[in-house]
Amino acid sequence: MAIDSIRLSRDGGLPRVLALANQKGGVGKTTTAINLGTALAAIGERVLIVDLDPQGNASTGLGIDRKSRRVSTYDVMVGAHTLAEAVLETAVPRLSVAPSTLDLLGVELEIASERDRAFRLRNAIVKLHEAARLSGEEGFSYILVDCPPSLNLLTINAMTAADSVLVPLQCEFFALEGLSQLLKTVEQVRAALNPRLGIHGVVLTMFDPRNNLSNQVVEDVRQFMGDKVYDTIIPRNVRVSEAPSHGKPVLLYDLKCTGAQAYLRLASEVIQRERALQAA
Repeated sequence: MAIDSIRLSRDGGLPRVLALANQKGGVGKTTTAINLGTALAAIGERVLIVDLDPQGNASTGLGIDRKSRRVSTYDVMVGAHTLAEAVLETAVPRLSVAPSTLDLLGVELEIASERDRAFRLRNAIVKLHEAARLSGEEGFSYILVDCPPSLNLLTINAMTAADSVLVPLQCEFFALEGLSQLLKTVEQVRAALNPRLGIHGVVLTMFDPRNNLSNQVVEDVRQFMGDKVYDTIIPRNVRVSEAPSHGKPVLLYDLKCTGAQAYLRLASEVIQRERALQAA
């Protein structure tokens, strides 16, 4: 598939912001952020991953060591630095990251009394875009926000800044447990803070075709969420699991493995949905 056939025209507009959210841990959220971002960059988009999880796994998985994180998303959230000052380039061309540190654990208490506490990330993204526009530099076309595994103020900030929420969902017994609460939170944010927010899609992860339960989960989720579920399913794949320990997305670690190919298909599907949204 040619790059020009699926890239979107931005016309100098704001980047598309996708919040990757699920209050359950271990569902492949950070892995999806890293590898979807890499796949989007590989097909020509300029992508920023905003690591909003205090664990900082997205930053580590992209090869950013702790000592390199002199300015982090914590500094952005408390207003000490701009988002532009936090952005670091990665080994992947056209992919950058705003790294996180454990300081993020205390940010909720620090900004809880501020009137703009839910809009810190959105305001930072707008300023980042304006700075790029005024300097004549190429801006980001996609911003992926890796949320913490909880529905806290950091996640609310991500949803307030986002155009859509992308929900990674593990193919296991409790897959649908908690999904209704996440959907309720999206509705609350849409009503109170961000009327444009929607569900971009649900991506099923860690799928094992040999497991009858995995197949049943796919069927149940598709019945519950309908066409909001992406066609692409991310398989359980050892190369995907190994890649973060090497500080690499799986597309750099082993491009030919089934997991890497699945994320390339997911990136294409995300852009096709974006095209449909623009045309609507």
